[in-house]
Amino acid sequence: MDSEPGDFVVGALMAIFGLIGLFLAARAADGEMYVFGLGLVAFAALFILGLIKRRYDRIDAARALVRVRHDV
Repeated sequence: MDSEPGDFVVGALMAIFGLIGLFLAARAADGEMYVFGLGLVAFAALFILGLIKRRYDRIDAARALVRVRHDV
C-alpha cells in the first residue's frame, strides 16, 4: 500500500511542535508556560500516535479487502 506524503509532512511538523513544547517547558519562568509546553508535547505525541494508528488501520483494511476478494 502506498504511503501518503502528507502524513509524513504533518507528522514531522507535529514532532517539531513537540520539541518546541519541550523547550518552552524547560525554559519556563512561570507555571503557565510550563503547563502549556507540556500540553503541547502531549498533544503532539497523541497526534503522531493517531497518525500511526490511522496508517495501520488502512493497511488492515486493505488486507481484509484482499482476503474477501480472494475468498469469493
